[in-house]
Amino acid sequence: MDKSKYWKSVLSTWVTEGEAVKELQNSVSKEEILDVIKLIGDSEGKVLVAGCGTSGAAAKKIAHSLSCIERPASYLNPADAVHGALGLLQKGDILILISKGGNTKEIVNLIPACKAKGATLVAVTENRVSILSEEADYLIKVKVKKEPDQFNMLATASTMAVIAVFDAVCIALMDYTNFTREQFAVIHPGGAVGEKLLKK
Repeated sequence: MDKSKYWKSVLSTWVTEGEAVKELQNSVSKEEILDVIKLIGDSEGKVLVAGCGTSGAAAKKIAHSLSCIERPASYLNPADAVHGALGLLQKGDILILISKGGNTKEIVNLIPACKAKGATLVAVTENRVSILSEEADYLIKVKVKKEPDQFNMLATASTMAVIAVFDAVCIALMDYTNFTREQFAVIHPGGAVGEKLLKK
């Protein structure tokens, strides 16, 4: 094993991903982000988040983070959704759909039910000219210059960028909703975080 070669690869990946996150301040629309912060912060419904593949992994993390700050959220599996799980989605809820290209069939299939039920659709995609973008009530465009791999195909930097966008949304929501340490202690009593929160 050429240790020098592969360490260089590791460093290159970190640099590329770090640059992708740093570039968000220039590439993501301020208005789009602030609109979604207000939407989620003012909502009395729940938030469902869906995506396929690596977008699904991002969706799970986003849903968890929102729940951690008392914005009730859950990951919606796109395959299960069209076999009855869309019953989770109700009027007044928010459905966040993540699709890099904006035309992922499994994701697009969820749009009619969202419209019929009177839920609010938030699209997260890099493609403004897509079915998801055109049907959305709110849009956050997230696009990175390149992925770290040699084929520019493996969705690593782009997935990290989507997660970073919603990490920022969650932190802003903590202030917007006046989320307190005491609230956090109630819902997160476990692990090292729980021990720290419960210390007097």
